[in-house]
Amino acid sequence: MVLLAIVPSFNLSAQVGHEPSHSPYHDVRRGGVGVITFGYLGGSRGGPGVGISDGPTGGLRYEVAFGNALGASLGIAYAQTTRFVVDPTKDSLSRRTGPFDTDVVLADVGLQLALTGRKTWHGFAPYVGGALGVAIGGGSPPDPSSYDFGTKLTVAPGAGLRWYPARRVSVRTDFRLVLWRLKYPLDYKQPSPIDGSRVLPLTAPLTEWTAHPWITIGLGWTF
Repeated sequence: MVLLAIVPSFNLSAQVGHEPSHSPYHDVRRGGVGVITFGYLGGSRGGPGVGISDGPTGGLRYEVAFGNALGASLGIAYAQTTRFVVDPTKDSLSRRTGPFDTDVVLADVGLQLALTGRKTWHGFAPYVGGALGVAIGGGSPPDPSSYDFGTKLTVAPGAGLRWYPARRVSVRTDFRLVLWRLKYPLDYKQPSPIDGSRVLPLTAPLTEWTAHPWITIGLGWTF
């Protein structure tokens, strides 16, 4: 009887926790989240230097949670990037011109894993995830070699941090590394009639993956 009386009281005294009003953990309000984002897209232009890069972005995203930690997102963004034009018929010193403005639309679907589940820690909730999508380019000047960015499939691993100053309002910063594959025309391997130089060596591949850091800041509202 003495042991039965002591053990429960010992367990209660050993518990460490917080009163609900003072706890650093708070539940995240359930529901869909609409997000408006602004950011910047950078990254590599590829070996010949004709890829798109370096421009501001603006977009919309819709997020929904499944269970306690997993969520999905659907996003679309507009990027005002630039690109250079390469003329393989000119010499190596004068063949590249630009940069020229090039409009790009980025659309994707993604999955996110909330590292704190359906709770925040002092109002913050970090997450990791990834997205698959497309990048649609247009609005650039004509290219002498008929190179065209066109439409690219994109893969984008990423991570981010949400801050909840209020139950329905969230401020977030998001970092993604957007990957797509450029395809170059065969003219890039033809020698220039002026100095015999080539845009690409004969042994170089005509396709190349390029990586593009994409940093955004967003304001979300939970419906």
